[in-house]
Amino acid sequence: MGKFELYSDAKGEYRWRLKASNGQVIATGGQGYASERSAREGIASVKKNAPDAEVFEVDK
Repeated sequence: MGKFELYSDAKGEYRWRLKASNGQVIATGGQGYASERSAREGIASVKKNAPDAEVFEVDK
């Protein structure tokens, strides 16, 4: 099972990435989001195609 990671980058923008169970990044948002809510909405959109993936927040 994969997992989503939600984090902020050096510019303070929110980003997400989807990692496979082996830790390999298999998808990213491809952009920085101004708010955590917007980043979570991006994750929600992707989760429609990966309904079992979990969301994890990670510290930079």
